[in-house]
Amino acid sequence: MYDGTPCPPFSPPSARLRRTRRAAALAVALSAVLLTGCGTARDTAGGARPAASAAKGFPVTIDNCGIRTTYKKPPSRVLTIHQHPAELMLALGLRDRMIGTAFPDSAVLPELRADYAAIPRLAKKEPSFETVLEADPDFVYGGYASAFAENEGRSRKAFADAGIDTYLNREYCGKKQVSIRDTYDEIRTIGSIFGVRERADKLVAGLRARVDRTTEAVKGAPAVPVFVYDSGDKAAFTAGGKSLGTEIIQLAGGRNVFADLDKVFGDASWEQVVDRKPEVIAIYDYTGAGSVEQKKKFLLSQPSLADVPAVRNQRFVVLPLTATLVGVRPPYAVAELARALHPERFR
Repeated sequence: MYDGTPCPPFSPPSARLRRTRRAAALAVALSAVLLTGCGTARDTAGGARPAASAAKGFPVTIDNCGIRTTYKKPPSRVLTIHQHPAELMLALGLRDRMIGTAFPDSAVLPELRADYAAIPRLAKKEPSFETVLEADPDFVYGGYASAFAENEGRSRKAFADAGIDTYLNREYCGKKQVSIRDTYDEIRTIGSIFGVRERADKLVAGLRARVDRTTEAVKGAPAVPVFVYDSGDKAAFTAGGKSLGTEIIQLAGGRNVFADLDKVFGDASWEQVVDRKPEVIAIYDYTGAGSVEQKKKFLLSQPSLADVPAVRNQRFVVLPLTATLVGVRPPYAVAELARALHPERFR
C-alpha cells in the first residue's frame, strides 16, 4: 500500500484563520448574520481558496459529480464520511491530512486498522453539519450520497458557502454502471487532489496485479452461480447486473444469478432465487441490516429455500459491503471470493 514516501509539504491554516472561518460558517448555518471580509470566502461553486502561490504540481481542477473545483494546493484538514473514503486515503499514505472520520460500517483492512483507529471519530453515522464545522476541515470526502444530504443541512453548496471543499465518491454521481475501473479512477483522482500521483499509480498497479493473479488462478474453471443476499425477508434485496458486485463475482470465477437485473441493486422474489439454484450465497455485511448470523439463520429457516444448493450445503461467503464499493477493497474481495468459489485452485 503506502510506500513511506513523505507527503508534499503543506501549510495548515492558522488557528485564528480557522476560528474565523468556523464562526462565519456557523453563522450561515444558523441563519444569522453573514460574516464577510475574513479573507477565506469562496464562491458557491466550490472555487479555490486564495493562496499566495500554487504548490508544486498545482493548480489541479477536478470535476466531481458536476461540481468543478480548482485546488491551488493539497487539502490539509480532511474529514471522511463513511469508511471506504477513509481507507482509500490511508492506503495513499495520507494519514497526516486526516482530522476525523465518521460512519464505520465493517472491519477495516488489517494493514490500515491502527491508523484508522488513531483518527478521531466524529459520529457513528453521518455527523451533523455543525459537528463537521466544529472539526474545521478544508475538505470533506463522502462515500455515499447521504454524506451530503440536503434535507439534513449537509448539501455540498452549504459546505462551499462555509469555505469547505467537498468530494463525493464517483459511484454516487448518478452512474448507471459501476466497474472496477471506477475504483482505479477514483484512486488516481484523489491522488491528483493531494499531489501524490505516483503513489496513486503504484497503488493501482498493486491492486491490478492482485486481480490478475486471481483471474489467472481461476482461469478455465466453471463459473459458479452466486446469489448476493444484501437484506430483505418479503423479497431478496440483491446486487443487479450494473453493480460492481457482479463484476467482482465474474472476476472471481462466478456468475451472478441476478446479472439480468438491470440495476445496481434491486428486489428479487424468493421464487426466483429457488429457480436459479445458486450454489453459493454471498452475504453482504454492514451496519444497520442485521448481523451475518441473523441473515444466515433467516436463510436456513425458510422451508422454500431448503433445496437451494447453497442453502442445502451451507455454502455462504461473507463480504463486507465496503469491499464491493468504489475504493481500495474490491480487488481484495475478488481474491477472497475466488478462494471460496474455487478452493481447489488455491491449495
